[in-house]
Amino acid sequence: MCSKTVTIVNPSGLHARPASDFVAKAERFDSEIQLARPGEDPVDAKSIVMLLTLGLCQGEQAILSAEGSDEERAVEELSAMIADGFGE
Repeated sequence: MCSKTVTIVNPSGLHARPASDFVAKAERFDSEIQLARPGEDPVDAKSIVMLLTLGLCQGEQAILSAEGSDEERAVEELSAMIADGFGE
């Protein structure tokens, strides 16, 4: 398993459009991918509904994790997407 702590940087947080973009990218990987607030249960990062239930806002940290054949690449690319503010 590969994991990384990420910080939500876009002003609107992880709302519908960034969550949709995130899910679309996450679905390209074979690995199981999860996102969680520190100390909370992780959610399936390939589900827009589950991501939106997190309600992550700008400045909040989350733990991105992946397990599978392409786990390192998944965490690297998805964390870069978050760090880039989802292009916003």
